[in-house]
Amino acid sequence: MIKSFVQKKLTFREIDPEKGLRAAMDLSPEAVIDCISDSGLKGRGGAGFPTGAKWKFCRAAKGEQKYVVCNADEGEPGTFKDRVILTRFPHLVFAGMTIAARAVGATRGIVYLRGEYTYLLGGLKKALQERRDDGRLGPAVLGGDQEFDIEIRMGSGAYVCGEETALIESLEGHRGESRNRPPFTADTGMNADPTVVNNVETFAWAACILDKGPDWFRVVGTDHSVGFKLFSVSGDIDRPGVYELPLGTTVQELLEAVGGENAKAVVIGGAAGRCVGQGEFDRKVCYEDVPTGGAVIVFGPGRDMLEVAENFLEFMCEESCGQCTPCRVGNPKLLECVRMLKDGNCSASYLREIVALGESIHAASKCGLGQSSGNVFLSIVEHFREEIMGRAVGSV
Repeated sequence: MIKSFVQKKLTFREIDPEKGLRAAMDLSPEAVIDCISDSGLKGRGGAGFPTGAKWKFCRAAKGEQKYVVCNADEGEPGTFKDRVILTRFPHLVFAGMTIAARAVGATRGIVYLRGEYTYLLGGLKKALQERRDDGRLGPAVLGGDQEFDIEIRMGSGAYVCGEETALIESLEGHRGESRNRPPFTADTGMNADPTVVNNVETFAWAACILDKGPDWFRVVGTDHSVGFKLFSVSGDIDRPGVYELPLGTTVQELLEAVGGENAKAVVIGGAAGRCVGQGEFDRKVCYEDVPTGGAVIVFGPGRDMLEVAENFLEFMCEESCGQCTPCRVGNPKLLECVRMLKDGNCSASYLREIVALGESIHAASKCGLGQSSGNVFLSIVEHFREEIMGRAVGSV
């Protein structure tokens, strides 16, 4: 069940990032990890892996050098909440990275910034220098025994680099391609050293939690998805923007908040997400039901859902790294089928074969891109079967 909450304004506005940092520096690394674990914080980039567990694995890994990497690539279509966080609350993110460094024993931090966000670079570098000047970064953070500094590296516009192992390949100067796992990044990451990779929003919440405590964070959400989440909401709505809502909010409640009550469908999770039709607007946006890294795209009653599927598949075909056959070859076949349907040249039997292919791509692809590349197409076929089959040649 959703826990009750009262919210007046964005939580990040009310948080002093340095309070959480000072609290972390006064604790042992193990106590910092325990605090994050007790809060129930899960990765806000979409995967939903428990943050405390990731930090604990990295803490236990052997390595002379450890890294904390902030994934600020934000390449998911329809997502822009990390840009807002970095613009308005950069110190919260940098404090969260420093807290993670305390927890795992890292001395180096890297922000992997989306290539299109070059205009943020000056402000972020200024914020980092301010932190060095007053001892919040450097050889002795806040005068203690923690050494840590942060640099910014620019991405190159590759969607696949939102996946943490492809991101690390890019940081090392290689082509952005996902690695086989295991080993995992917490054990063998940047330069084969133990590495924590978390999303921008995850680090911001970590700083809040160290300030307010784990019980404060658990007040809202569901039993398995606690806390608030930032959503980037766009599309056919009256009030687009970034919204802070508790995990477990239903799709219908979200639509009412943004002025999208007449929606035909909602794609939750961007190109890697799922399409939810009107009959399922009572579903909850949370890790155990409809998960998302933050993208919510609303489609009004006049939208052609085949055009929606075509748009997302074009993106996936363009962004596939081409490393594995299911993704490289399979996604163009899905796109071809959608175009055949639009032209009235696709049979019902062929559509069924393509749906089966989409499921195979999901099962056989190497990384998250391929494993999610057909999600929007498959869910549109599922929820708008009558509309889609009406474009096919022959009977079901």
